[in-house]
Amino acid sequence: MAQISLTFPDGNAREYDAGVTPAQVAESISKSLQKKAISATVNGAHWDMQWPITEDAQIAIHTMQDDEQALELIRHDLAHIMARAVQEIWPDVKVTIGPVRGNGWFYDFDRQEPFTPEDLGQIEAKMKEIINARDAVKTEVWDRARAIAYYEERGEPFKIELIDRIPEGEDLRMYWHGDWQDLCRGPHLQSTGQVPADAFKLTHIAGAYWLGDNERPMLQRIYGVAFKNRQDLKAWEVQMEEAAKRDHRKLGKDMDLFHLQEEAPGQIFWHPNGWRIYTTLQDYMRRQQDRDGYVEVNTPQVVDRKLWEKSGHWDNYQENMFIVEVDEEHAREKAINALKPMNCPCHVQVFNQGLKSYRDLPLRMAEFGSCNRYEPSGALHGIMRVRGFTQDDAHIFCTDDQIEAETKKFIEFLSKIYADLGFDDWTIKLSTRPEKRIGSDESWDRVEAALGNACRAAGHDYEIQEGEGAFYGPKLEFTLTDAIGREWQCGTLQVDPNLPERLDANYIGQDGAKHRPVMLHRAVLGSFERFIGILIENSAGKLPFWLAPRQVVVASIVSDADGYVQEVVDALKAAGIRAEADFRNEKINYKVREHSLGKVPVILAVGMKEVEERTVSVRRLGEKQTSMATLDEIVVTLKGEATPPDLK
Repeated sequence: MAQISLTFPDGNAREYDAGVTPAQVAESISKSLQKKAISATVNGAHWDMQWPITEDAQIAIHTMQDDEQALELIRHDLAHIMARAVQEIWPDVKVTIGPVRGNGWFYDFDRQEPFTPEDLGQIEAKMKEIINARDAVKTEVWDRARAIAYYEERGEPFKIELIDRIPEGEDLRMYWHGDWQDLCRGPHLQSTGQVPADAFKLTHIAGAYWLGDNERPMLQRIYGVAFKNRQDLKAWEVQMEEAAKRDHRKLGKDMDLFHLQEEAPGQIFWHPNGWRIYTTLQDYMRRQQDRDGYVEVNTPQVVDRKLWEKSGHWDNYQENMFIVEVDEEHAREKAINALKPMNCPCHVQVFNQGLKSYRDLPLRMAEFGSCNRYEPSGALHGIMRVRGFTQDDAHIFCTDDQIEAETKKFIEFLSKIYADLGFDDWTIKLSTRPEKRIGSDESWDRVEAALGNACRAAGHDYEIQEGEGAFYGPKLEFTLTDAIGREWQCGTLQVDPNLPERLDANYIGQDGAKHRPVMLHRAVLGSFERFIGILIENSAGKLPFWLAPRQVVVASIVSDADGYVQEVVDALKAAGIRAEADFRNEKINYKVREHSLGKVPVILAVGMKEVEERTVSVRRLGEKQTSMATLDEIVVTLKGEATPPDLK
């Protein structure tokens, strides 16, 4: 039998018969490794312990100590175990697909009766029975005809359609978890007993169209989460409880910031308090961009389809665009336009006006650009996922040689803004060339190196995301970690030589000839709407004083103090502080509770003692103790706190 060479992570190599499985490799090393092994990585691919290896390869054997592989397998196996449990309880249910997502998985089912929250407990109990049975997991490769016949006999039409979608020549891999079977690429664990029975939870039920097509049947989707142990599950549950308290939709109502309604799905009705946050943040970003050498522009909302065809968006992004048909002057054919889903093609139009020289580069062009993108109604989420939004968008037109310096400058720019807004914990991911791409390997080498060098020069490490770049260039993604450990991808920098080419942008070089600029798409916040939602949840509504929409409430304890209350409010307003009076005939404790619920940072209580001494009683949000201050002292103190960080 032919021999193959397998090289291990320590560099050592061993000879094996071709067709050896990772399980056999593990056994050849030690019995203890064979018992602990859960999967392997073979030439960079995640490999089932039962799959044969037929050629020389790099190999690593994984155990439950390898978090990435262990969690993927646990969650994937639980998707199958859940589907098996559902069919054991309700044999008439049809199964579809169940991918791993985030901290868990989901599986879509076709069932006449709706699942209920009570059903989730029954399914969980059945899943634990299956896990405790420790059934073996087996896999085989079948030909197409055999697989179709198998599912026809069992009345599983969704599986037959999935087979039809698999390209000819690809393996059809069948997995058994005990006697229950599913079509799956794998890999999987070696028995149901390897799944921790106390580290998973079914979370909720939702509707989902088959294959995401609203013309196809509506299915029922059950979601679950899973971890390696009970402690990690408990930590996740605590995080979710805290997240529920911080939910921007709840706090938005408590703080009277915004609302959404059916007549404008995915669009936000900003209330005065919410709009104050928005404009304060926008003013801050405008000052920062002015200091960093950006010019600000504003471009049209409705643009003719011809521009979107030239830019490539009409062919590749039309399903996400809002189309506007206009019968201009009763012409026979309606003019077809679209609401802009992004700003970049319009920015190239501004760049193209007038002759540009190499001396004009880099040109940093910014816009608080209002965009509209179609999102399915089921994907909308408060102000975090909307159809109408405004980006802190900018495009840097530069030469190849300027990419590294401009990227470093942008990272430093972004770093200061994140620090000012309370985010010191963030990471960078560098997405590199995909398999299908334009441009030479030399140009990709040069640009990827420029981005990596810029990160290091700015004092930041980065993680590589192999093959995740756009077809035309690599990008950087900036991910924040909030106060309860959740990650939010916000900032981006994308290198793009493609759009300037498509839209015929050029500049005159030192040699007097025309050259194409490179375009760097960049954003710090992403969208104002989503970032404000993140800010609200990160701070649990206790926004930094300078950003708080209602900064101070001065509340009277007795009506005789009303005159002094107004004097305090006037003094604070004169100092640029957002202050308001509460003269209502209510007890002071009632007023304090109400304004605390509204997340007002400072409440100043005024009674007759304060009137006589020209002082105020100071209560800060989240603090039980009060303090006393003179009127002059509190004005000076709060004026300092109300000053945005970039103006101090």
